[in-house]
Amino acid sequence: MNVLVTQQAPDFKAAAVLADGTIVNNFQLSDFKGKKIVLFFYPLDFTFVCPSEILAHHHRMMQFNEKGVKVVGVSVDSQFTHNAWRKIDPMDGGLGVIDFPLVADTNHSIMKSYGIVHPTGVALRASFLIDESFDIRHQVVNDLPLGRNVDEILRMVDALDFHSKHGEVCPAGWNDGDEGMKDTPAGVANYLSQYADKL
Repeated sequence: MNVLVTQQAPDFKAAAVLADGTIVNNFQLSDFKGKKIVLFFYPLDFTFVCPSEILAHHHRMMQFNEKGVKVVGVSVDSQFTHNAWRKIDPMDGGLGVIDFPLVADTNHSIMKSYGIVHPTGVALRASFLIDESFDIRHQVVNDLPLGRNVDEILRMVDALDFHSKHGEVCPAGWNDGDEGMKDTPAGVANYLSQYADKL
C-alpha cells in the first residue's frame, strides 16, 4: 500500500454513473481540480458494508456541498452494475438515487494507482481528501469488514479549511469552532497550558 499524502492525486478517466443517473464513458477526476474532493473506494456493489458507507456519504451531501467538496465513489463494478444498484430502493438492499458519481474501475487501474488493492482483487475501504491544488492531504484505509466514519472525513475537511484560513495547526480531537495552535514552541506551551488535561 502507498501513502500518498502530500503527493498529487493520480488522475484517471473512466466510465461512471453521474448523480443525475447519466452514464458517461469519460468521467475525469481532474475536471474537479480547483475544488476539494473526497474520493472514496469500496469493494463491490450489491454487498454488505458498502451500501451503508455510500448512503452515509449521500446523507451528508448538503454538508459536503456547503464546504465546497466534490464526492466521488469508485469500485471495480461496471457503470451498468452501478446503475442497476441505484435503481433499487434502500429498503430492498439497494442505493436509490445518490447525489454523487460512481466510477467504474473495471480494469482495476485506478485502485492500483492509489495503492489500495485488497489481496482478493477488490479495493480496500480507502478515502482520500484532495485539496484545490489536487494534492492529497488526508487518507484513511480500512480492511473490508470495517466501515468508515464519514463524519471524520467532514472533520478533516474542516481542519484543512481552518489551517488554510488561519495558518494554525489542529491539535488532537480538534473540531470546527475549537481553538487552533500556533506551530511554535510558545504556541504549544500556550495550548497545553489550557487544554492538556482535556486531551
